[in-house]
Amino acid sequence: MRSLLSAFLMYSRIPVPQVEWRPENRRYALACFPLIGAVIGGLLVLWRLFCTKTGCGQLLFAGGAVSLPLLVTGGIHLDGYADVVDAKRACADQPKRLAILHDPHIGAFGVIYVGLYLVLQMAVFSEIVSLRQAAAAGFGFVLSRILSALTSLYFRSAGQGSLHSFVQPADKRISAAMLIVLLLGTAVGLYCVMPLSLLCLPLAGLLCLLYRADAYRNFGGVTGDTAGWFLQLCELLMQTFCCFIQ
Repeated sequence: MRSLLSAFLMYSRIPVPQVEWRPENRRYALACFPLIGAVIGGLLVLWRLFCTKTGCGQLLFAGGAVSLPLLVTGGIHLDGYADVVDAKRACADQPKRLAILHDPHIGAFGVIYVGLYLVLQMAVFSEIVSLRQAAAAGFGFVLSRILSALTSLYFRSAGQGSLHSFVQPADKRISAAMLIVLLLGTAVGLYCVMPLSLLCLPLAGLLCLLYRADAYRNFGGVTGDTAGWFLQLCELLMQTFCCFIQ
């Protein structure tokens, strides 16, 4: 329970009881991380149901669907996405790129690509019209966090940081087992709501491999920012897949 609370305290803005910032309280935090995605996915389904029942237009639904993850997480992963874009567009060496990741300021490329990301995401959500599509997209928030947690546990770290503070005390064997169980549950859920959506799993696996190669080449390993960058891309991939598969 302390690991669960630690995960929600770090990666969401959902009010939960405070726990001490101690390594033993973060032993299974990464394994609990996908549950935040489950909250977002549940809210997305409820929002789709509300818009359907009340006759709200697709633009309003899409605007709310884009806002929900930001409201729940406080934009922590989109911040990492912006930092990675800035670092990769800097045309600098690896130490300089890592320094840019730790810079609290956002650069021009970060602003441009965050705007582009939100426009694309809103366009995709405007095409999600059924409850089944919304449920499949909701599972995408869980899947992205499962893969982000697994890659954080087993990909080489690029140094100290917020992600390292969760990976270092983690019980990798038990955390990985918990994440695999969640992954199997997500696959079953996707099959139940939209069987063809299972085809997104090999695409997500391919994205993991591309993420590893990119992070190792540009930063020498993964960081909290690169994990956020990967998570955002994985979510957009899943949402786009659910949009077109219908």
